[in-house]
Amino acid sequence: CPRCMQCDTKFDFITRKHHCRRCGKCFCDKCCSKKVPLPRMCFVDPVRQCAECALISQKETEFYDKQLKVLMNGATFFVTLGTSDKSELMVCRLSNNQRYLVLDGDSHYEIEIVQISTVQILTEGFTPGGGNTRAIGMILQYKVPGSEELTQMKFTASEDFNCNKKLSATWLAAMHKVS
Repeated sequence: CPRCMQCDTKFDFITRKHHCRRCGKCFCDKCCSKKVPLPRMCFVDPVRQCAECALISQKETEFYDKQLKVLMNGATFFVTLGTSDKSELMVCRLSNNQRYLVLDGDSHYEIEIVQISTVQILTEGFTPGGGNTRAIGMILQYKVPGSEELTQMKFTASEDFNCNKKLSATWLAAMHKVS
């Protein structure tokens, strides 16, 4: 006899089964009562989802509404390649198809997202209680196509008055959430 996937309640005339619109599993009304938007599956209005899927859908919506827009708009950083001591001022943004990290300055780089192996966010202002830290840069390691070795790139928020340091910190925070 069919039962709820979460609480194991037996379905009958009184306890109806409901399908989570995200995972498709069967739940009772109590365990599948959240109604959350699910645009990636082409649902226009919020739909019934189990608690686990509802949480994932909410985080996914937040990502698409907030972090993705920040990353695609880009921010300005001093970029240092490998062990070089020279930095170049570059605008860093996510490509429109979301497959590349694009860096534009005097040089131009396109790093395929799937080739990125590590993202380390650099912070300053650490206190013993863990408060008041802010992102000031990041270190990215990635594979260059055709090579097995990792290349490192360091991004540092610019101190230049023409560059918006808050925008750079917001971009780094979005990158941290993505990684």
